[in-house]
Amino acid sequence: MSSGTQAYLAQIGGVPVLVLKEGTQRAFGKEAMRINIMVAKAVAEVMKSTLGPKGMDKMLIDSLGDITITNDGATILDEMDVQHPIGKLLVEISKTQDDEVGDGTTTAVILAGALLEEAEKLLDKNIHPTVVVSGFKKALDVATEHLRKIAVPVKRDDVATLKKVASTAMHGKISETVKDYFAELAVKAMLQVAEERNGEWVADLDNVQIVKKHGGALEDTQLVYGIVIDKEVVHAAMPKRVVNAKIALLDAPLEVEKPEIDAEIRINDPNQIRAFLDEEENILKSYVDKFKALGVNAVFTTKGIDDMAQYYLAKAGILAVRRVKRSDIEKLVRATGGRLVTNIEDMTEADLGFAGLVEERRVGDEKMVFVEQCKNPKAVSILIRGGFERLVDEAERNLTDALSVVSDVIEEPYVLPGGGAPEMEVAKVVRQFAAKVGGREQYAVEAFANAVEVIPKTLAENAGLDAVDVLTELRHIHESKEDGWKYGINAFTGKVADMWSLDVIEPLTVKLQALKAAVEAATMVLRIDEIIAASKIESEKKEEKKEGEEGKSESGGSSSSLD
Repeated sequence: MSSGTQAYLAQIGGVPVLVLKEGTQRAFGKEAMRINIMVAKAVAEVMKSTLGPKGMDKMLIDSLGDITITNDGATILDEMDVQHPIGKLLVEISKTQDDEVGDGTTTAVILAGALLEEAEKLLDKNIHPTVVVSGFKKALDVATEHLRKIAVPVKRDDVATLKKVASTAMHGKISETVKDYFAELAVKAMLQVAEERNGEWVADLDNVQIVKKHGGALEDTQLVYGIVIDKEVVHAAMPKRVVNAKIALLDAPLEVEKPEIDAEIRINDPNQIRAFLDEEENILKSYVDKFKALGVNAVFTTKGIDDMAQYYLAKAGILAVRRVKRSDIEKLVRATGGRLVTNIEDMTEADLGFAGLVEERRVGDEKMVFVEQCKNPKAVSILIRGGFERLVDEAERNLTDALSVVSDVIEEPYVLPGGGAPEMEVAKVVRQFAAKVGGREQYAVEAFANAVEVIPKTLAENAGLDAVDVLTELRHIHESKEDGWKYGINAFTGKVADMWSLDVIEPLTVKLQALKAAVEAATMVLRIDEIIAASKIESEKKEEKKEGEEGKSESGGSSSSLD
């Protein structure tokens, strides 16, 4: 039941009492749930066609006319600008999935939609939402436990397996043609930056810098064992190439600081002006002398470099780059082994970083400084090239997926076969468990098993196969074969096949996170029994009032001058 006149909620002695403002919209009971479930199903339906190696892409055009072409779930939902609160909830789910494990965003949203679709059927049978939620939770526990049991442990430095995992993540993406090459880059990069902390392995994506420059082909993408700075050398007379560079990394300006307040200098002799200017020059010269004494031949700073300082640095044969991004200088610290210095006078040789080569190169129509050949760098760069800007953007998303799944396996070294195999295995085990659950919860547990089968079903549909035939065959193999858990859908041949032998491998953490996220989303939606939306007129008035106040504050006192 929904109504705009539900504002009158009670009567006291025959007098209506206004609890909510006039015009407030309310929907409650089954209708509220139906609306929410319908929205979730609609969002999931949009995502379905992008799943798997035969998934299609979406073209998204924003209000400014900028185009994004992608089949990355998180990007699609982010760019879609969903308005309904439940739609926004699913966007949050995909973002969380992306932040946590970097892949499986589409899977999580499709699963959430399928769980709600199954839940709707149970609600129609008068099964209470809390019973459905409880059944889903129990089924999730069984699914999680079984996936951990069948997951195959791998060695963190098993390059061959890591490459297969990275390739699987890029199946059906724009960079399909170069996926083996990209997979190799992703594995090399993540193994380089991975490190052990307190007995646990950490492979942080923040330590892999991705630089995009359109021009060239995807095959020209390269891994740099160091950092690429998107700046040029500050002075034409400075060397553009330095071999065996001793690098000073500064968070301090190479210029004489101006006083905070207006200063006044009283001079009664022309020589004093000269002395004052000479002193500024001497301060800058002393900085450069300090660099020369320490053997520094490359300087990177987050702040500015004075013209006079540039002259002295050039004269000393020191390469210098100014206004380097904070994130880039932090990566330089990790790559070169140096320390970030805030006071030049306190700098010692121990603070210096080292790189085999620092060189300014032209990339496309811009100049960039490459700091490479570092000794065991803990931060690396990947320079992505491609024929046009949209392609480079999508290649970056694909490569980020590959880096993420490699990172997942390094941090938790367990993998599963892909192609819908884990979902079919989960459905089988959960159905067996459902027989042991008593009461109405049994229906909810079975509904969970039906819902997870949406993944192999969608994979089959996207590959142009008959979903019923494929699912029937898959169910039979998973039930009858001892190694049935390895079998999924080969979208290229249209047959059911051993995913392990086809090198279609996914990280365990991605699957677990997708299942958890989907169940949490479905739970939240099912627990909502009433929607109370403020009057649109009221919200529009507030908006107008806010805009009016902003206009007044911007105009300031200009009106008085016009009077």
